[in-house]
Amino acid sequence: MRIALIADIHSNLHALEACLEHATEQGAERFAFLGDLVGYGAYPAQVVDRIMALAYAGALVVKGNHDVMAVHPPTMMKQVGDQGAIWTHAQLSDTQRDWLSKLPMSQRFENLLIVHASADSPERWHYVRDVLAAQRSLDAASAQWPEVRYVAGGHVHEQNLFYRGVGNALMAFLPWPGAAIPVPAHRQWLFTAGSAGQPRDGKTGAMYALLDKDKSQLRFFRVPYDSAAAAAAIRAAGMPEQFAMRLEGTV
Repeated sequence: MRIALIADIHSNLHALEACLEHATEQGAERFAFLGDLVGYGAYPAQVVDRIMALAYAGALVVKGNHDVMAVHPPTMMKQVGDQGAIWTHAQLSDTQRDWLSKLPMSQRFENLLIVHASADSPERWHYVRDVLAAQRSLDAASAQWPEVRYVAGGHVHEQNLFYRGVGNALMAFLPWPGAAIPVPAHRQWLFTAGSAGQPRDGKTGAMYALLDKDKSQLRFFRVPYDSAAAAAAIRAAGMPEQFAMRLEGTV
């Protein structure tokens, strides 16, 4: 089975549709959404509707910190992200907010665990950027579900891969987009899928990962999409300029 893992969409409908289309062309048979469906972008209601429909068809979905903020927005704006949360809350229906609020923090499918941040206290939204954080996340997953061999997350807006090597030590591996990486299940693996809807590395391509469980292969992708249209929609909605510039790769 090929599972497409899509994280940090951030209300970017253009990027979501591009990833879904590309993953389908790659033979994806199931989708998993790793949190932060909303926030920053101009199409929160449309993104939630799209993913709700896929969830009813069998997709896996977990909540992210921006999904929580959209349901329970701050009462005062203390940082730039607060404005996006308040605006997003107003765009969503009661049904959509209720659905977001009931999403689990993590979900397991066979030997795959998906979580937005870290499997170690997922509600605290720890960033998994280095070997030590990856070790804590993988250890927490293994302690609760010994059968888990793959832990997939988002939150960091980066594509990273870690694996447990000889002597139980964790090793980091920098993936190259499109390359098929062997990920045999006799080892344990943790990876972050990158951000579909808001890359922060100066590049505009949407990110996602594809896990082929039958072949024990993992591929990371960068998918081109109409980032200019997505940025224009943010400006038209009156949200901070920084949100649009991120999609253009200029900040």
